[in-house]
Amino acid sequence: MQTRRDFLKLAALVSGAAGVSGAMSESIQRAYAIEPESGSTFLDAEHIVILMQENRSFDHAYGTLRGVRGFSDPRALRLPNGNSVFVQTDKAGDSYAPWRMDIKDTRVTWMGSLPHSRESQVDAWNEGGHDGWIEAKRSGEKEYAELPLTMGHYTREDLPFYYALADAFTVCDQNYCSVMTSTSPNRCYFWTGTIRERQHPDAKAHIRNEQIDDGGMTWKTFPERLQEAGIGWKSYQNELTRSGLTGDHDAWLSNFGDNTLECFNAYNVEAYPGFVRAGQQAIKELSERVTSQQADLAAEKDEAAAAKLRKQIAQNQGQIKTVEAAIAAGGEARYRQLSAEQKALHHAAFVTNEGDPDFHTLQSLAYEDDGLAHAMHVPQGDILHQFRKDVNEGKLPAVSWLTAPEKFSDHPTAPWYGAWYVSEVMDILTKNPEVWKKTIFILTYDENDGYFDHAPLFVAADPKRPETGGASAGIDTGLEYLYKADELRMGVDEADARTGPIGLGYRVPMVIASPWSRGGYVNSQLFDHTSTLQFLERFAQLKYGKTVREENISAWRRSVAGDLTSVFRPYDPKEASLESLDRDAFVVSIAKAQFRELPSNYRKLTPEQIARIDCAPLHSEFLPRQEEGIRPACALPYELYADGRLSEDGSQFEVRMSAANQVHGARSAGAPFNVYLRNPNGSGNARMKSASYAVKAGDTLTQRIPRSFFADAGASVEVLGVNGFYRSFSGGPLLGAAGVHTAYELQRNGLTGNVQVHVRNTSQAPLSLSVADNSYGSGTVQRKLEPGERTAFVLDLKRQHGWYDFSVKAEGLDGELRYAGRVETGRPSFSDPLLGGGVPLLSVPAKSREQST
Repeated sequence: MQTRRDFLKLAALVSGAAGVSGAMSESIQRAYAIEPESGSTFLDAEHIVILMQENRSFDHAYGTLRGVRGFSDPRALRLPNGNSVFVQTDKAGDSYAPWRMDIKDTRVTWMGSLPHSRESQVDAWNEGGHDGWIEAKRSGEKEYAELPLTMGHYTREDLPFYYALADAFTVCDQNYCSVMTSTSPNRCYFWTGTIRERQHPDAKAHIRNEQIDDGGMTWKTFPERLQEAGIGWKSYQNELTRSGLTGDHDAWLSNFGDNTLECFNAYNVEAYPGFVRAGQQAIKELSERVTSQQADLAAEKDEAAAAKLRKQIAQNQGQIKTVEAAIAAGGEARYRQLSAEQKALHHAAFVTNEGDPDFHTLQSLAYEDDGLAHAMHVPQGDILHQFRKDVNEGKLPAVSWLTAPEKFSDHPTAPWYGAWYVSEVMDILTKNPEVWKKTIFILTYDENDGYFDHAPLFVAADPKRPETGGASAGIDTGLEYLYKADELRMGVDEADARTGPIGLGYRVPMVIASPWSRGGYVNSQLFDHTSTLQFLERFAQLKYGKTVREENISAWRRSVAGDLTSVFRPYDPKEASLESLDRDAFVVSIAKAQFRELPSNYRKLTPEQIARIDCAPLHSEFLPRQEEGIRPACALPYELYADGRLSEDGSQFEVRMSAANQVHGARSAGAPFNVYLRNPNGSGNARMKSASYAVKAGDTLTQRIPRSFFADAGASVEVLGVNGFYRSFSGGPLLGAAGVHTAYELQRNGLTGNVQVHVRNTSQAPLSLSVADNSYGSGTVQRKLEPGERTAFVLDLKRQHGWYDFSVKAEGLDGELRYAGRVETGRPSFSDPLLGGGVPLLSVPAKSREQST
């Protein structure tokens, strides 16, 4: 039963009362106050609680957050036309930058979803050009179709609870959805590590919602593996999709189809009592449709139209018979046929709130706006009833999945009510300190909807086209690629079928809250939905000594996506809390906002404004700015290198990409690299070619490009990796005269955090070199080398916490070699000072400086 406190919290949320601020931040403050044993680690956890929300991109939600790779990204991708990725242009030639969506003073949160089906996601990516956003993501609502909604984003003022959560715990800013498509395929990766029936390139890939939502999926899921290992788990929701609820009751009370286990045969959803109710409702709706179509047929004079109606009537009547047969064998009749093992899976997957007598009930909530009376429906029961009960009674299993109703899912078809749901989960978990001391809470999102994110995708290469990239030996990228012909065979319309990588998709938010991830950190290791499964694998092995391996996760994903363990640190009671936990009043007039004006806080950029953005993006008044300052950053298991050089005969340019394992040993992570070839010779309108590489830990890959590929034989190559890793090699003369490679300075106690620059004069003439700091104010190093001479020197990066951005140039020679990124020493550091608009150390609070010494 919903308590008065619960009702008042919800009432405050939907009516915009300022008092909700205290209620929503209370659980975060309580979590910070609960202290486990000093030195304990994530392996002392006994409960992992996972909530996947709906359809928001990282930039859209967190692009202005302090210290993450957001709108102030100093080395953001340049588009094929040379513009910043933050300047997106439509087919009419109109260009727009990201703009703030005001959640309170416009009706933007009531304007629905944007296109996010397979074709729109692939088209926005545009073969790595990343420049198709505005056309691919136009709203399907005629009233909004001309608005550049895809470029809209929110700020702390709009989403104070989510920003407070990130400030208190650890936000992951390199977390990507698994599939370049919509909800259900991404949730299949989340639950099972794949969308293929078999792990073979010829096996059907269920890349679209409709290929999954009707059910019949047969491959093994991760919860089944937990069950086999004897590790307890449950999946909680208020009610299933297949429950017979309709309209507002469905939107507020069912699970929005987000528990994908309903679609897998192993869980026997047909045995659920609500399955019969859902079937009866479907028969009712189909019968009404047939009656209407028969009336239309009786009045139809055109024979072609009549034939089409007869076909539709026959199809619907056939569906009625199918549903009738299904419900006749469903419900209790089906349940009695299940084995004890099948019943155990069924019950764990479909934990509902049937113990609450009001779990199917709505009540009316009245409110006033501008003197006018309004009313809306809200749940009368407790939509977290069983989860709350299990926590309070000490029955929470080792692994729990939560699935919210549509209205609380953060899906753009519903307003931003999800913050209340997340805060309530935190409230439940932190009410009992003994529970929170043993809990890890993972909050993530399934995909980006139609909202822009600037980070380039790291995708699998097409094995049939070597020019699109490659991977380390033993990695079959064919498992991660899909062709138009495959989609056509699956019945996809010609206009919608696409050739392209399955994943990765775009960045989505992830925050991990626990006693071992607090402190307002950012984690910048690459993750995707399979990372959560990889974490559960590792947890099961280290905690319980049990091998639970998700065999569906491809070698390609395991090579590029981490297992979340870099998020966690041993608990340190001296770790200071953050000022951001003391939140301003939380004012969200969500219900009232539906009566506000259309959003108009965007501008059509002029050529002069675009030029100013491209010239100095970090200082442009036409781009949104991130919050000032830096935040603590997790230690990452990367040792990445990328160097460029001409071949000995000068006919080719070579890029060597390495994910070394000398420093971090067994913990070393593989990594993806995107290579962008610019200034191609004689390629018409194609001004950039992109290729994607996956390098497993301990390996090196080399891409060779004929110099004849580039106009005037002058190479122009960029390499982008995770967390701001960047290399750029341009010009012919410099590349032919200087051999340059980088290394990380290593001493007895490990990496120092500094970069070594090694240079050799490969020409027949003296060479005057300059190595200039582009971003952090460390000055310029100059060297003069005789033919064949070598030199090496160290760039001291302590002042900028291991971040570097320097260029190598030679007097009298065209060209530039640029190197940027962060040295990963195996110790925590700080986010890139450039993201916060400040110079190193000056923006670090005193307490943070103490932690860094």
